[in-house]
Amino acid sequence: MKFWSLTGRWLKREWIYLRKNRELLMLAIPGIVYKLLISYIPMVGLILAFKFFRYDQGIFGSRWVGLDNFKFLFKSQDALRIIRNTLLYNFAYIILGTLAALLFALLLNEVSGRMVKIYQTTMFLPYFISLVLVGYIAYAFLEHKSGYMNNLLQTFGLSPHKWYFETKPWIFILPLVAVWKGVGFSTLVYYAGILGINSEYYEAARLDGASRPQMMLRITLPLLKPLVIILFILGLGNIFRGDFGLHYFVPNNVGMNFPTTDIIDTYVFRALTKLGDINSGAAVGFLQSVVGLVTIVSANYLVRRVDKESSLF
Repeated sequence: MKFWSLTGRWLKREWIYLRKNRELLMLAIPGIVYKLLISYIPMVGLILAFKFFRYDQGIFGSRWVGLDNFKFLFKSQDALRIIRNTLLYNFAYIILGTLAALLFALLLNEVSGRMVKIYQTTMFLPYFISLVLVGYIAYAFLEHKSGYMNNLLQTFGLSPHKWYFETKPWIFILPLVAVWKGVGFSTLVYYAGILGINSEYYEAARLDGASRPQMMLRITLPLLKPLVIILFILGLGNIFRGDFGLHYFVPNNVGMNFPTTDIIDTYVFRALTKLGDINSGAAVGFLQSVVGLVTIVSANYLVRRVDKESSLF
């Protein structure tokens, strides 16, 4: 009886809440439906990671094979290389992207008037450019015969490079392109966080004679710390999932630069286009999601132990 009484009170409380916020909930219905159709219902397909899928038998009728599909990634002779590249590149993107976004957000905060909107638009524009188009832009810069970079090198009397047939330059090119494309979005997030800081802190600092750099270091950055930590934790969720478009289109899928450009996603894509093994693709995707979940929970746990107010949950 106690259980049913508690359940009844909970349902009554939820019904009152729904009626009170019915307008907001109606506005949220399109987003909820979209999320259900695109994100949650397709999760049924995760079962393919543990089955030998056959089209004539369907998802649920196919034979169960357990963890056999996961051997595809770890038995490969290139497994160590692609896992290393994926992790190192993602760490580089997170760290460089965070530092660049914080720097630009602090600089935007020093700009006044209409110039702020111009700078915001200019930095945010690359975020909307397709990575296919970014690949063509990179080709215009790096093409070994008439590319802009080789023409520039020759102007200074230096030897041109065949960028797409070399390995070492890509450890600098890919992070540079990633920061250029994504820094605008992160900058606006941090800039919005700066605008949310109470102006009384800055007024009190001015009365005490603090300079602009001192206010940045003593007020702005400490108050942005929770936002930085949250975005960093969310970034760690994709630490095992590489940016396929960046690593496929920008290096132009040239085999000579695979040692420094190949990641898990591009390797699996090439393997699946040749073998057509949908089971292994589902297994790798499932593994990437599990590693991302474990990474987020672990990072959040460590943050909670140090500073509970800065944690994500």
